[in-house]
Amino acid sequence: MSTASTNTDQELADKLQSLELTQRSEESTVGRFIYWTGVIFALAHIYFNTLGTLSELWVSAIHFGGFALLCALMVPMTRSKTAAGKKLALVLDILLGLAALLCTLYLIGFEDELYSGGVKFAQWDWVFSICAIFIALEMARRTTGWFIPAMIVTALTYVFWWGQYIDGVFGFPGLSLETVLYRSYFSSEGMFGQIARISWTYVFMFILFGAFLVKSGAGDFIIELSRCAAGRFVGGPGFVAVLGSGLMGSVSGSSVANTVSTGVITIPLMRKAGFPAKFAAGVEAAASTGGQLMPPVMGAGAFIMASYTQIPYVDIISIAALPALLYFMSVGFFVRIEAMRSHAGSVELESRPLGEVFKDGWHYLLPLVVLVALLIYGFTPTYAAGISIISVVVASWLSKHPMGLKDILDALAQGSKNMATTAMLLIAVGLVVNVVAMTGIGNTFSLMVTEWASGSLLITLILVALASLILGMGLPVTASYIVLATLSAPALYGLIAEMRLVTMMAAGNLPEAAQTIFLLVDAEKAALLSAPMSELDAQQLLALVPGDFKGQLLEMALDPDTLAMILLSAHMIIFWLSQDSNVTPPVCLTAFAAAAIAKTPPMATGFMAWKVAKGLYIVPLLFAYTGFIGGSWSEVLSIFFFSLFGIYALAGFMEGYLESQLNLALRVLSGLAGVAMIWPHNELLISVAGLIVFLAIFTYSRKALKASEA
Repeated sequence: MSTASTNTDQELADKLQSLELTQRSEESTVGRFIYWTGVIFALAHIYFNTLGTLSELWVSAIHFGGFALLCALMVPMTRSKTAAGKKLALVLDILLGLAALLCTLYLIGFEDELYSGGVKFAQWDWVFSICAIFIALEMARRTTGWFIPAMIVTALTYVFWWGQYIDGVFGFPGLSLETVLYRSYFSSEGMFGQIARISWTYVFMFILFGAFLVKSGAGDFIIELSRCAAGRFVGGPGFVAVLGSGLMGSVSGSSVANTVSTGVITIPLMRKAGFPAKFAAGVEAAASTGGQLMPPVMGAGAFIMASYTQIPYVDIISIAALPALLYFMSVGFFVRIEAMRSHAGSVELESRPLGEVFKDGWHYLLPLVVLVALLIYGFTPTYAAGISIISVVVASWLSKHPMGLKDILDALAQGSKNMATTAMLLIAVGLVVNVVAMTGIGNTFSLMVTEWASGSLLITLILVALASLILGMGLPVTASYIVLATLSAPALYGLIAEMRLVTMMAAGNLPEAAQTIFLLVDAEKAALLSAPMSELDAQQLLALVPGDFKGQLLEMALDPDTLAMILLSAHMIIFWLSQDSNVTPPVCLTAFAAAAIAKTPPMATGFMAWKVAKGLYIVPLLFAYTGFIGGSWSEVLSIFFFSLFGIYALAGFMEGYLESQLNLALRVLSGLAGVAMIWPHNELLISVAGLIVFLAIFTYSRKALKASEA
């Protein structure tokens, strides 16, 4: 092997290793300490979420202290290769972890004393608050790089220092450093605020649930089930990657974890079947990205979304299921097209009959059934996850390898280790969210986005997509979603709601109560509301309403359920667009992980994954312009059906191939048919015409294939 090739392989191996969180040997003394600390901390969180009566602030502080200790020991400060350097790094990591615990104990022990003194900082209040923020910044740096710490420092200094020197809408008169530190550390607004509470409740319990499922053997069952279900189709290994990643994603909620766990199996299978290596890695990266879109876990996004929108978690995951399925089908279409083009259809997958696999592993599905049933019945997500964890252990007793005490302890420890870096990330990002709340910069930013877009929803979506891509270069998906949702969700919500309002006005269906607002603005033009009008006239009439009255107008015209679904649509758009950083160069961790397995160039793999993951951009358009979220079941199913074929048609247009090569005319026609089925025109005849055209092109390409084989 050449030196260049060896260096490239080493770089890719280093990239994959950088995704491995645990850097110290599990057999060492430190490794054993991490193991037992993880077990104890997992049990403590189960207690906090079920029987605990401690204040949320105290639990958030304990959550910070314990996971900061774990994170400090798991991810060393430096990666020294000398024995002396490793010992020094270990000593510093231990001291930092102990400092985090002291910060927790200080907050619990001296909180009342601070309030009794009139919320005036004593000397040690300054020391421990600054120390806690520093530890949060350092843990974020270790796990995600310098971007998040730099963003937090910029945000905090804006509040008490340089914000007062800015003119215009982004100027801020400033708060004292003492106030900033108090709200960041001592109050339930900053590090230990809403985001931290989501972390120690929903996120931890579901990550622990996933760890138990994997330990019970459910992961192996999912892969084998995927082989049986999809492996026998043309390009079967590619479909195994898509199906396996979708099922694993419903458990892990992590795109990188999906790539590493399923990619080591599916990528070699796809290459063996005849898929190009770059395409195999791109498909795995794109499919694994969908893991955070697939209910019930959806990374941490569903829980944060539920907290932001006040929409029940079970409602969110039920609404998210069809869009997630649409995304995985879109990846599957690219697999089908490439399989036909590369003749990648013949490979013997070593798998047992589907019936035999299901007979031996059906019990692995019981915990998911229990989880969904409990959520539907009305249990809170944390209680449902806790009971579902117990059901994993009970269900394992129906298998040939029941979980014993050692397996349970392993799952508890692994759940804590899986959570460590996520916990520190969420706590650190809570500081930024607090700054946005303190300064009101979120509303200012939303107004600026609306002004830049000149009231255009499409331009706003493009701006949010660009912002998500830029943020995603330095932020993980969850953090990117939190920041973008805080800043731009109000703008998207307002524009989508106004679009629905314009539709009602054009149809002459505006309620009489809402018409009174227009009477106050322009009584003569308000008379036009009694009859249908063009959407352009409706937009011009709506533009007359002052901004202060628009919120009241929306509440009068649209019922609360509709407004809630519009708010969910805005958040779901941002959440989906936040995923693109996983597969879009120059920073795309999921694609890098897949490239390391396939031994392909990372950037080329990233561009391939970006192409295959086009559903990330198409489905949010459906959220914005159609009733895909919040519509009637007939409307939702109709949108799903036509969008399914529409995405397939667009894939054919992009690739210039369906069952066989498409000439330029057919390629363009396929693209037009795809647009006709997807674009929100609300005209059934146009969608049907597009479907007929696409089916005709598909049939023609199928016949051309048979003719070439004859």
